[in-house]
Amino acid sequence: MKTTAAIIIILAILLGFNSLYTVGEGQHVLVLQFGKILRADREPGLHAKVPLLQQVLTLDERVLSFDGAPQRYATSDRQSINVNYYVKWRIADAANYYRATGGDELQAGQRLSPIVSNALRDVVSVHTLEQLIASGQGDIAASALQQANAETQKTLGVSMVDVRITGIEFPDDIKAAVYKRMQTERQQQAAAIRADGRQEAEAIKADAQAQAQVIRATGESEADKVKGEGDAQAAQIYAQAYAQDPDFFAFYRSLQAYKKSFGDGRGTIILKPDSEFLRYFGNPAAAPARR
Repeated sequence: MKTTAAIIIILAILLGFNSLYTVGEGQHVLVLQFGKILRADREPGLHAKVPLLQQVLTLDERVLSFDGAPQRYATSDRQSINVNYYVKWRIADAANYYRATGGDELQAGQRLSPIVSNALRDVVSVHTLEQLIASGQGDIAASALQQANAETQKTLGVSMVDVRITGIEFPDDIKAAVYKRMQTERQQQAAAIRADGRQEAEAIKADAQAQAQVIRATGESEADKVKGEGDAQAAQIYAQAYAQDPDFFAFYRSLQAYKKSFGDGRGTIILKPDSEFLRYFGNPAAAPARR
């Protein structure tokens, strides 16, 4: 009796534990009975089910990823390229996902791989090699993501989050052409930068010259003004001096003329002895009387 009671208690405890399950954050739980979906729980917390008859399948709602196998594609101009990529995805419809993959993440990756591969093939096949190089890997991946996402949501219950191309390898016979194109593009960019620099330098130089011209014109104007004022004051002083003593002023002006003519000691002037210019030479009487 004691053994039977102990067994019954143990079974009751096991059945009690088997009748409860928890849903965590970022999880989607499917309650199954004989492989069929009875309900789906996404509310975090403790939930109950019928023990033994019902099972739970916990699915991860976080973003998952897988690396696709390298694929060789042909461009519209029949050039071959090898593309490496990886995919990020998440479960969008848990019931549809379970029916398509049995809830197996590995199987989901195997189902996703050909869908993404075909989408990449379709995108690559409508572009020339030159267009693919010019547009960049981001545009190729974005187009493939849009095409693949429509199919995976319908057939797998999976939402594609991102498709990233990790590398595009070119056959040896076209690598030289690709590198040549890349070199040409960089040279064009460098030429454009140099042209912009020269244009900006010319603009700065022209602005500096304009400012210098304004400053020079302002300085010359101020100089002419000061010079004019000085000339006016000098003329006034001369006029006052002349009015006070015309003879002395004439003598002083003659001395200034002599200094200017003979100041360097090498000047030679041929004049008549009675020239007005020499009236103060050798004729004391011609000198003005001092007051």
